[in-house]
Amino acid sequence: MPRTTTVECPGCPPLRALTFDALGLIKVIESRGDRGIPQVVERWGNPDSSKCVLAVSMDDSKRDPLLAVARKSSVIELLNPLNGEIGVSISNVGDAGTQPEDDAVIGLHLFKRHRVSGSCTLLTCSTKGNASMRSIEVTSSTVDNASTVAPRTWKVSASGNILCSKVDGSENYALFGGKAVEVNLWDLEKCSKIWTAKPPPKNGLGIFTPTWFTSATFLTNDDHRKFAAGTNSHQVRLYDTSAQRRPVISFDFCDTPIKAVTEDQDGHTIYIGNGSGDLASFDIRTGKLLGCFLGKCSGSIRSIARHLELPVIGSCGLDSYLRLWDIKTRQLLSAVFLKQHLTNVVFDSNFTDKEVAVEAQNANEIQNENEMGTMPQKRRKASTEKGGKRKASKEKDGSKRLKSSEKNQ
Repeated sequence: MPRTTTVECPGCPPLRALTFDALGLIKVIESRGDRGIPQVVERWGNPDSSKCVLAVSMDDSKRDPLLAVARKSSVIELLNPLNGEIGVSISNVGDAGTQPEDDAVIGLHLFKRHRVSGSCTLLTCSTKGNASMRSIEVTSSTVDNASTVAPRTWKVSASGNILCSKVDGSENYALFGGKAVEVNLWDLEKCSKIWTAKPPPKNGLGIFTPTWFTSATFLTNDDHRKFAAGTNSHQVRLYDTSAQRRPVISFDFCDTPIKAVTEDQDGHTIYIGNGSGDLASFDIRTGKLLGCFLGKCSGSIRSIARHLELPVIGSCGLDSYLRLWDIKTRQLLSAVFLKQHLTNVVFDSNFTDKEVAVEAQNANEIQNENEMGTMPQKRRKASTEKGGKRKASKEKDGSKRLKSSEKNQ
């Protein structure tokens, strides 16, 4: 039986989140009102295990938002995150004809910098270390009319499997890591490696921990030199490329592999989720545990997202729940059951609840008008009832008089 909790959920502020699952479905969850209950308002796509979503990147700008989705079949789709319409669908299969299941897309980034309406730039990285940057131009609203400029390709790693990748805030650098692949930093403009980590030394028993990175993130948008990485040996490591090649700080978290690491906007707090459903926040400067989030997840956490405006994070994973948490109190705000194993979650930071307020105001006005219109009817009804009573009393008096006259006779 899965582990469950009975934590009371007070509700969420107005927000909008998109979840992605193992059957290729995209579900839109919205919470309306000050303490609303999140609900699924839209579902895009049809269930198909070959279309499992592996990586996601979104540009949630107000003017021209765009969503990039990498699927298990090595198809990359560009969608409108507001209505789910597919603008472009391209294949990531290389010229050598590599099969999708042998070289799936692990890393995906949609560049927000200097993005022009009708065109975008994508960075992809596969399990075998094949990285590419391509520019895509959409000539019309149809899926077929899209032109792709010849991509720049390079090899991130000659051996091992890439399991995580991340692009910094300036979008000039990217880091990669994985199984038997030490985390390394690349200059995207020159497509050249500028730094490679050095594995930690053996422990006191002379045991060497194999290299196996599962997730990584930069700490701030302004500095690409500091980043945190999670490993399969339940370790979290802080690297500073300007200081040394080995981790500056390393600490353990529980006893299961780290599956997701996300940074906070303050530049020193990170959120960590592992394979047993534990979610916690750490001060990466000291490795101190700030606290665990209240409410145990019953499955492996695969994605953590931090809302840009609200003090809320979202987590999802193999227990098929999207959970929303308050980062200040670390309390569970709400949980939504979505039926499938979830792989990713992102927030739409520009979502507002103004339209809902206007609709509610209009509904109240209509209700008031209806109430005002029904008042005369009630009065008429009351007057008719009074008239009926008067008529009945007259008939009764007449019957009494008739009886008295009969007695006299």
